[in-house]
Amino acid sequence: MNRTETGALLAYAVRLDPRLAPEDQAAADERLDQWAELLADVPPTAPHPDGRHWHAGHVVKQYIATNPYRIQPSDIGSKWAAFRRDTLGRHTDPVPAVDPDDAEAYRAALADTRRAVAIGQAAPAVYRELTGGSTRDERNAFAAARLAALGDYMPRTVKAQLAPLRRRRAERERLATDGLPDPLGVPCPYETCRARAGQPCRGGGKKRHERETPHPSRVDVATAQQNAQQNAQQAAA
Repeated sequence: MNRTETGALLAYAVRLDPRLAPEDQAAADERLDQWAELLADVPPTAPHPDGRHWHAGHVVKQYIATNPYRIQPSDIGSKWAAFRRDTLGRHTDPVPAVDPDDAEAYRAALADTRRAVAIGQAAPAVYRELTGGSTRDERNAFAAARLAALGDYMPRTVKAQLAPLRRRRAERERLATDGLPDPLGVPCPYETCRARAGQPCRGGGKKRHERETPHPSRVDVATAQQNAQQNAQQAAA
């Protein structure tokens, strides 16, 4: 909070608890200086993913309504610290709108987002559970649609026996069944790879070879795509 916001909060506290009223202007100025310094890192408001938004005025009101002691800046600061820990604990770094292969820009974008969440300027990015719907039937239908896109049905016992011989296909089927993003379902954005959807990533310079795992940027794209699809489905429901 800046000095003006802190002054408004302090005036609100005095209105609710007249015992806080300073004796003279000098005492009022001194108290405002103290509160402004101690609450400089506490925002007046901040968003919360569950709707339990931060509001410094509400904290003051709740404290005065439930405590016989005079409120101190630490009573507000401790509540903000707990709120901040909660929101940062819920935050999942979203895919930045920068080239994922530009490591420096990618890290800077992630750091900026985390900093905005930490100071209350942005709500944490919380990924929904990676499922195809809110009910078991919807999740099963979502997984079945993804499995159908991979090819014809095969009995599970046969799949289990063939899994060592078809590791890539088995892994894609496992991801579909578990409702997880499938990196091979999207093209690879990595500049030196550019593998098409359904094809494994490649690496190795002149002697190109198939990678056992997809490039991280491809995983990010697949995750972002699945999140967008699920959000669209939930919005339409």
